[in-house]
Amino acid sequence: MTDVTQGDHGAVSAESLAEAAREATRKGAPPVEKWDPPFCGDLDMRIARDGTWFYLGTPIGRHELVKLFSSIIRKDGEDYFLVTPVEKVGITVDDAPFVAVDFEREGDDLHFVTNVEDVVTAGPDHPIRVVRDPETGEPSPYINVRRNLEALIDRKSFYRLVDIGEHAEHDGKRWFGLRSGGEFFPIIPSAELQV
Repeated sequence: MTDVTQGDHGAVSAESLAEAAREATRKGAPPVEKWDPPFCGDLDMRIARDGTWFYLGTPIGRHELVKLFSSIIRKDGEDYFLVTPVEKVGITVDDAPFVAVDFEREGDDLHFVTNVEDVVTAGPDHPIRVVRDPETGEPSPYINVRRNLEALIDRKSFYRLVDIGEHAEHDGKRWFGLRSGGEFFPIIPSAELQV
């Protein structure tokens, strides 16, 4: 991959992307999945596992700017890009591009809010999945937010979710998991919870 020259005339920079994102979001959520601009190289931008965005190694402190950039992120295969109608640049994502920082239970539905203020209800269009570290067994829970982009569910929210979980049959096995949006999301086989 090619590095993007920062700040040169005509080159892609965080500033030029921010301006393009502002323009693209004036009419609502930008349809980044429909845009097919040329790849312009990689930008020195990274999203850490805790949801902090970095540009040129420095945290981006303005929440509104992070929120703006988050509106034009796209995942193609395993790679992440910021996309506008005229440019596409690669960025680094340590784990997931978003973090689910809280949730609220309303009836049988679980409504999640992310660090960039997306609000989604877990269900068929926004499934929850849990990946367990093969060495430590530690769970990493995720919820699909939009366009195959996930949020890592933060630890405090996951502990609260475990408190409201239930045991149920799923794919011929007994699981401990969560219900929302008419779906059951398995977290761990029930047998593994028995002492």
